[in-house]
Parts: sequence; structure tokens; C-alpha cells
Amino acid sequence: MTETDFSWRDGERRIEFRPELMAQVPDLLAARGWERYELLTTQSGMAQGPIELPERAASLHLVPPGQVHEVAAELLERVEGERLVALGGGRTIDAAKAIAAVRGGEVAALPTTLSGAEMTRIHRAPVGHDEAAGRVRPRLVLADPAAMTSLPERRLRASAMNALAHGAEALYAPGANPVASLAALRGAELIARALDHGLDRVARSELALGAILCSYALDSAGLALHHVICQSLVRTLGLPHAETNAAVLPHALEAMVERAPEPLGALSRSLATRPAAIGERVEELAGGRRGLGELGAERERLDEALEVMLARPDLAGTPGPPVGREELERIVLAAW
Repeated sequence: MTETDFSWRDGERRIEFRPELMAQVPDLLAARGWERYELLTTQSGMAQGPIELPERAASLHLVPPGQVHEVAAELLERVEGERLVALGGGRTIDAAKAIAAVRGGEVAALPTTLSGAEMTRIHRAPVGHDEAAGRVRPRLVLADPAAMTSLPERRLRASAMNALAHGAEALYAPGANPVASLAALRGAELIARALDHGLDRVARSELALGAILCSYALDSAGLALHHVICQSLVRTLGLPHAETNAAVLPHALEAMVERAPEPLGALSRSLATRPAAIGERVEELAGGRRGLGELGAERERLDEALEVMLARPDLAGTPGPPVGREELERIVLAAW
């Protein structure tokens, strides 16, 4: 067993992480008691999974485009079983978690991006269901580094910035704790090292592991400034999730240097930079500057997005004085 080849028992869930795991998924599911399941995936996700996976499924549900709460509500009418296997990125896995939360079911996650959804209980409730009804995290995670890092490089770097944001936020969110911080800092170090060293096979394993550690940390620590901004932009303006994180993260972290100097100092060291240069370093890791405007954000809807941010209770978890409209607008415009 090495750092990039392990089985981790964490409470009620098990995480399996190793190269070439995807080919073994049908047998691993059966060995873990998942002989009967319904499969949620997309066409691109199905292309990455073994042929036997949909063949063994009791039914197959293709996850349509759209926001998680809408997608989950649509699929809820079709899903009949209590055991769901989610093969894909964050939208697919989050939709499965949302359905399981309503149905009282269980999820096995097979991630194909660095979204971190496989490691958290963070998701929206299906339309028509109470957001306070409960949250589900996958009970079984089967993580293959090659599948998790299979996106084209520019999109992969955006997905990596989403993962890095998880680790960064975990350092100063309301539930920040030593265990989460250690995982987040190690995860950030692995992500930066992988992106600096050419994304070869070893680097991709480090990148995937870094994403898992950072999302584990976020699930423990909770959300604050960065995620409030990005989630509000995505939900209000219909922007792509990973790319929005990549655009906002440099500017959100620059704002956090003064608000949380010790956590940001530790993060800067993990990224091999100084706090004063953290925004520039993150842009370097992202493969260059990203802008909300190039993602299709409509400037005339900025006020609407800011109102959504200000209404989010998670915003109060940001260290320092209360975050006001002016600061939020400054961060968003810097990311435009």
C-alpha cells in the first residue's frame, strides 16, 4: 500500500483509491454488497466506465443538464431503488445524493472529475422537498485517479481549482479543526505539485488524492466566503461550476489574507508562495487568468447575484468583520 493506493474505512463509508480501479468496479460493487443497484450517469461518464456496469444495473438513468435540485427532482420520478451508483462528475453524484436523501437510500460514487462530491454531504434538495430534510454522503467511494483526471488539461485545471478551493475554505470555515486543516494543507500541496510537474501518471494520482483530501476537509469544516460567492454565481447566472471557482479563487484568497492571516500563511506555504502573491500563484496553477465574462456572466445581473450572496447564512462564517455588499462586489468584479 502506498499513498496513492489505499482502502480507507471512515465511519459508515469506505473509500477505495488506486490506479486502474475502474475496470474492477463491477466486481468491487458486488464484493461490497452492491449486487443490485440503479446507475446514474451521463453519456460521457458511461464512456469511462466498464461495459459491465450498466449491464448489471437494475436500471440506467442518464442525468440531464441543469442544476442539481432540478435534475434530482426530474430523476426522482424514475428512480425506484434505494441503492444508487453515481458514475460521473459533481452534478451526477450530487443528484444521486439528493435523491437518496429523499428516499432514505445509499450512494456509491465513481468520480470522473475533481469535484469532491464523492466525499461530502453537501448537496441541494430536489425541487419540492425541504432543504433541511437531511444530507447524504456516499457510503462507498471507488476512486480511480485516471478517471478523475481524464478531462482535457484546461478543464482539468479548472476542476483542480475547485478542489483547491475546498481545501482553502476548510482552513478558516466555522468548523475548521486540526484534522481537517492537516488534510487540506496536504491536499493543496499535492494539487500544486501535480500541476507544476506536467500531469504525468504519477502527478495525476497526486492530483486526484489532493482533491479527495481537500473535499474531505471541506465536509468537516463547512462553507464561507468563497463558496458563497461561487455557488451564488452558478445558481443565479447559470455559470459552469469548476470554471467559476477557477475565476473567483485568486481574488477570494487575496481578500482572506487579511481576514485569516494564519490559515492563509499556511496555505501559501503549501502552494510554495507568499501570502502577498497567493492570487498570482493560483492563477498560475489554473493555467492563466480566468474571467467570469468569458464564461458568459451577464453584468446586468450582478445585483441579483449579490443579493443571493448576502442572503446566504454561510456568509456569516467568514472570519473577520461582517462581509458587506461592497466587498463582495469588489471580489466579483476583480474576477470578471
